[in-house]
Amino acid sequence: MTAVVPPPSCTTTGLLAVEHLTRVEDGERLHALLWRAGAGWRMIGSSVLGGGIGERSWVLNAQVAHGYRRVDPDRHLAALARDAGADGPGMGLMTAADVQAYGHAQNGGVDALATVGLGVRGWAASPDHGSAAPAAPGTINIVVALPVALSDAALVNAVATATEAKVQALLDAGHDCSGTPTDAICIAARAPHPTAEVHGFAGPRSTWGARLARAVHQAVLAGACRP
Repeated sequence: MTAVVPPPSCTTTGLLAVEHLTRVEDGERLHALLWRAGAGWRMIGSSVLGGGIGERSWVLNAQVAHGYRRVDPDRHLAALARDAGADGPGMGLMTAADVQAYGHAQNGGVDALATVGLGVRGWAASPDHGSAAPAAPGTINIVVALPVALSDAALVNAVATATEAKVQALLDAGHDCSGTPTDAICIAARAPHPTAEVHGFAGPRSTWGARLARAVHQAVLAGACRP
């Protein structure tokens, strides 16, 4: 059972103006961050709700209880977004971390926000076998916004660049890991416009990829170093 409680507060962070939402679910007070991006954005993401590549108008990063057992997280997130009044297609991410303790950074017009929970962490190339069982909610969620348009290939490139920057930040924070088993990411770029350039590269040595990498590194480092 879910009950939405006090009205949201808003923190303006450049492109990422996120609302802080609070709800009571099964007797536990939980939080969420909602970015109402609006029209004119194309996003790429690994989110359980709205993942893939396409036009999206909002991003919800919702905290859930430790030991989350629902098998319909996409429907759960859709309901939370609907309750918050988010309209149109969007992306929904989950984490057991406290989303209020996020890291945020800006670099050259790029905005990055990261919620970082490191209770279950390790290296991606683990000697253990993989599992087909449903994964627990992601604990490092990254949302990035760029003020320019990117091609599909550049959006994919941006995911790789952001992931490299995340790992660099975790190592700089003193953690012996590449992340958690269920990290998620969402990268938003402006929708193409007839008079605007569409950038074809987002690697770490391209103009916008370098800015993205620095912003993600700083945001994840800030989140990872919180007590």
